Amino acid sequence: MWDFNIGGALGMMGRTFPFILMRIAVYFGITLGYILATGTGAGIGWGIGGFGDEEFRAGSTMWGGFAGFGIFGAIMYWAREYVLYIVKAGHIAVLVELIDGQPLPEGRGQIGHATSVVKARFPQASVLFLLDRLILGVIRAISGLARGILTVLPVPGAQQLAAILSAFLRVAVGFVDEVILAHAIRSRSDNAWESAREALVLYGQNWKVMLRNAAWLALIVYGLGFLVFLVMLAPAALVVYLMPGAWAAGGVVFALLFAWSVKAALLEPFAIACMIQVFFRTTEGQQPNPEWDARLEQMSGKFRELKERALGAAPGPATASPAAHPA
Repeated sequence: MWDFNIGGALGMMGRTFPFILMRIAVYFGITLGYILATGTGAGIGWGIGGFGDEEFRAGSTMWGGFAGFGIFGAIMYWAREYVLYIVKAGHIAVLVELIDGQPLPEGRGQIGHATSVVKARFPQASVLFLLDRLILGVIRAISGLARGILTVLPVPGAQQLAAILSAFLRVAVGFVDEVILAHAIRSRSDNAWESAREALVLYGQNWKVMLRNAAWLALIVYGLGFLVFLVMLAPAALVVYLMPGAWAAGGVVFALLFAWSVKAALLEPFAIACMIQVFFRTTEGQQPNPEWDARLEQMSGKFRELKERALGAAPGPATASPAAHPA
């Protein structure tokens, strides 16, 4: 089945509880922000609707809600690299030290310690964000191997099965890019780009093990997330009912947001702890295979860009080159 230890992952979450609390505050805060922005927009639309008939008021309320939701979504789009830098990368840093048996500060000191570790490797949030985008692109190319194998098999319905598997793996690989960042942090290399390249080659030569475990975790995490969605439908509908000009679709949208916040705050760190276990245990004592390095360079432009940055990086923490551009 899977190669991770559920009890061990839960124990790691408990030992890094300050970060769990931080994730809860951040992701539930984002959900609350969406709700307040949507409600404010709907309220403004409802007020404007007073200048027309009931049909005009209903339409203006709906469009006001959409506008509030969209504006807050745009703000969060620009803030996403800072969430990665402070929340996700910081949590990965303390998980890595925990696996290596390093002592961790207690309470809020743990967050400050993790932030200093991340800044030592990635002085700028934009550098970490770009590295994460490149990693994700390479991982998606590796997951395409599974689809490629299925398409050449002389099995009825193989094409349809390959399409379903590919869609599922696109979800599953969302738990893998943090593992590559974990290796980059753990190696304490002066060249974070090179550490990520090395980790991706190790991931590629063990892709069957990694994707199998990622697939199991996707089933667990999204299954639990769906249960949270069902539970939150009723309170989300109540929130919509209390808004001016109740928005029928809002209950589903807000329930999805609540489910996403639970997934991001509680389920994702569990999945990351599991995948870090698997990656470190599987690659222990291994060296990057030059054949896999060449294969990744051939199949992924993102990997070629990563290698170029690794070769061009000066000694010291990763820094953005003048040619940096969004992935």
